[in-house]
Amino acid sequence: MVSSSDLLVYINGQLLPRPEARISVFDASFQSGDNVWEGIRVYRGRVFELDAHISRLYDSAKAVDIRVHLTPEQIKEAVFATLRANRLFDETHIRLILTRGERRTAGMNPAFVTGPPSLVILAERKPPIFNRAGIRLVTSSVRRPLPDVLNPQIHHGNQLNSILAKIEANHAGVDGGVMLDHHGFVAETDSTNIFVVKGGEIATPWPTACLHGITRGLVMREAAAAGIPMQERDVSLADLYAADELFVTGTIAEIVPVVEFNGRAIGPGVAGPITLRVAELYRKLTETTGTVIPDAPASA
Repeated sequence: MVSSSDLLVYINGQLLPRPEARISVFDASFQSGDNVWEGIRVYRGRVFELDAHISRLYDSAKAVDIRVHLTPEQIKEAVFATLRANRLFDETHIRLILTRGERRTAGMNPAFVTGPPSLVILAERKPPIFNRAGIRLVTSSVRRPLPDVLNPQIHHGNQLNSILAKIEANHAGVDGGVMLDHHGFVAETDSTNIFVVKGGEIATPWPTACLHGITRGLVMREAAAAGIPMQERDVSLADLYAADELFVTGTIAEIVPVVEFNGRAIGPGVAGPITLRVAELYRKLTETTGTVIPDAPASA
């Protein structure tokens, strides 16, 4: 494994040292956040849910009319090459970014882009970002847009909405902000999907104002298969206050209990049994599934 300062970054077919890894100031991503992206994890020599992430990348690109110039297999090979070059085979997070490409002149018009999209792959050793013992959240004043404003099904690079919510959480001295939709129901946090446990049942908000998270979908599937009642429904702030347990999910976060919300303890203020059960189900998936990295060392 190379050090953070010596990372090699994939940009359009080249593996460049971190100090040299640059894109043009005329790139649509730099000027307008005009890109789609995926966050992907690596466990023990396997890339977790790689096909699902690449499929979502293509779906997002289609929605914003970025014409992907590489096949899924070519993108996979680029991911593998980046991991091998950096000797990263475990506890690794990959940021896979597809920008619209370089514009011939400044301006937001997609027609100004005359060349192919740009593909950037950044792989770093990065354990889960939150404390496994639990996190604290507050309600954000920043709302999640509805699909007629900016569809959350598109995994796009315009993240200012989330950044504003995260700034509020930072100023409040907590781990994240719970964002509502424009009807006042819970959507998600600034960086994760959210689940409520009450009376032995799990509920999560409808995916109308939240990302269709891959981890979210796995949790729903695995919980249902394990016999835990699971439903999508409207979730209110009152549901969060009254919850027996809360937990959040995401590729970079994995499964994390919420022990405090708006200064109030959730349940007994520690991770609950259903949250721990879901985390164990997810851990087993990460240990037994995934796309094997060709030529990864046997010890990975």
